[in-house]
Amino acid sequence: MGKNEDAQGKKQKSSKNQTERGTHPDAFHVSGPRKVASVNWRDLLSSSWKDPNYKRTVIACFIQAVYLLELDRQENRNDENALAPKWWTPFKYKLVKTLIDERDGSIFGAILEWNRASAMADFVFIKPNGAPTAVLALRGTLLKSPTIRRDIEDDLRFVAWESLEGSIRFSGGLTALRSICNKYGSSNVCIAGHSLGAGFALQIGRAAAKDGVFVEAHLYNPPSVSLTSSLRTVGERAGDMWRRVRSMLPYGEAQKGVEGMILPAGTKQWIPNLYVNDSDYICCYYSDRDVAEERRGGSGGGKMFVRSKGKQTFLEAHGLQQWWSDDSELQMAMNNSTLISRQLKSLYTFPSSEQSPNKN
Repeated sequence: MGKNEDAQGKKQKSSKNQTERGTHPDAFHVSGPRKVASVNWRDLLSSSWKDPNYKRTVIACFIQAVYLLELDRQENRNDENALAPKWWTPFKYKLVKTLIDERDGSIFGAILEWNRASAMADFVFIKPNGAPTAVLALRGTLLKSPTIRRDIEDDLRFVAWESLEGSIRFSGGLTALRSICNKYGSSNVCIAGHSLGAGFALQIGRAAAKDGVFVEAHLYNPPSVSLTSSLRTVGERAGDMWRRVRSMLPYGEAQKGVEGMILPAGTKQWIPNLYVNDSDYICCYYSDRDVAEERRGGSGGGKMFVRSKGKQTFLEAHGLQQWWSDDSELQMAMNNSTLISRQLKSLYTFPSSEQSPNKN
């Protein structure tokens, strides 16, 4: 009798878990993308991953999975009712590692890899063209008591210094990125993040690029507001005004010097993809155009995709869900953004001997 009751109790618990997962607002079939098909044999003929909208949508789903990995942990969900796996399995990926913040034990990132066995079960015998072999996905701030302290600590680190290199998440993320690049090659690796996670992804990707390792990057609502950048902008405006005054003085042109820098031929550039909403005050400053850089014919910025949808609340404009929603109409606004050009400038700073042609 006791065994029957125990079995019945387990059955009821399993049924409850399935019901909770089926009605949870973060369940993939409830809030996930509606018009994105799972990977199938047709991708061997025409890869969905070659479509920028598909790629943007799927990688955003991977980042959502990282948020849910941490929420699954906080809410003690198990394999039966965990929400996170449903956000990567339709696309034939698998979780191979979670990145843990040693300060609070929270999950802030994950490595997802192409799941060959799952793909072959659906007659997808090779990885579709354009699909990354491995993705390093990083979440943003979670306003939950177990994580809020360390998340806000890193948010304030960015606001104060515009640098996240002092965080344990930076070093952990960079180590993880180097690991999968060594395993699969940088051309088969992608890094992605949302909000604070996009800030980490940008700075981790930039650090790797300094070492000559260039990976594809997708940054959703990256933070653009910091005390450092605000002070630097004031200084740059004062500098621009002084240069204008100086150019009016006698011999002004001779003193003017070279304002821009032309990259040597063949220089490889790291060009991340940024997705910003012009109603989101956290990332909207990336939309400021680098007019001076465009006049010089310079490059080395990022690919900027801007979403405009009129008046929105902050949560709507900064949310990750907008990047897989059916009405996500984007405009590729520019290649040169003042802020991204500034942030990537260190990648293309060469000694004077490299910038000037050799004289015979």
